[in-house]
Amino acid sequence: MKTKTKTANALAALKGMTPKQLRERYAELYGEPSRSGNKQWLIRRCAWRIQALAEGGLSERAERRARQLARDQDLRIIPPKDLTMDPLDRPADVQQPARRYIRRTHDARLPMPGEQITRVYKGHQYVVDVLEDGFAYDGKRYQSLSAVAHVITGGHWNGFKFFNREQPAEEAE
Repeated sequence: MKTKTKTANALAALKGMTPKQLRERYAELYGEPSRSGNKQWLIRRCAWRIQALAEGGLSERAERRARQLARDQDLRIIPPKDLTMDPLDRPADVQQPARRYIRRTHDARLPMPGEQITRVYKGHQYVVDVLEDGFAYDGKRYQSLSAVAHVITGGHWNGFKFFNREQPAEEAE
């Protein structure tokens, strides 16, 4: 009975949370951040996970049958953008978060972190450092090349076009 009360209280608390708090709760429950900020979706996903942890998720037989059905169907799902492993080939432990699989963490259009991108614009050479989580230019950090291009030009530019990085880094040199 105590488990049902705790579960009910946890579910009721979800409705009063902000989207930011729900995203944090989602990360706690699933072990990976949510790509969605939709409050209703987050509430439903968190509620399902709370109930599954308290009362048990799908039975092993149901999971096995779902995997069997999924192998023969075209599924309408959107996998994580950086997931390189076929979701149908995942190990039997379905509860593993996707972050455990091999991920592409590097955009092929950019040099590796620690290297530099240069561009001559209006007679002046601009040098941008590539970081693990963004870019550094003129002592400041930026999340995108477009933000750096905006600072340099004062106008809106696609950062990859401005720095001539539309092909993979090896070809763009």
